[in-house]
Formats: sequence, C-alpha cells, structure tokens
Amino acid sequence: MAADSISEKQLKPRKKKAGKKDSQLLIRINSAERDEFISLCEELDTSAAREVRKFIRNFVRTHKDD
Repeated sequence: MAADSISEKQLKPRKKKAGKKDSQLLIRINSAERDEFISLCEELDTSAAREVRKFIRNFVRTHKDD
C-alpha cells in the first residue's frame, strides 16, 4: 500500500523559479582565447558562464531601446 500512496508533496505543482537557467548557448571560439578567458576568470574568482551571462544582460539592456 505504501508504494501506491502519493505524498502531499508530490501532488503540489512545482513553481518555476524566476530567472532559472533552463537553456544553453553553444559557441565556437579559438582554443587559445578560451583558455586565456578561463584562466582570467579563475584569477578574478568568477566563472566563465557568469561573465558571459553578465555580458548578454548588459548587451540586451544597451540595445533594447534601439
């Protein structure tokens, strides 16, 4: 019987988090540029993904009203 019962937690619809990362962007770049970028991000205690997301947000904000 325990396997047939569904808990209350399972019945509740899942809420989507605002700003949830649910997509990917594949880019091709020169490996030397990539390695330099990754190394610099590590030196600055940040991640490449964080910096690319920051660039995209700033780019969109800058060009949105064009």
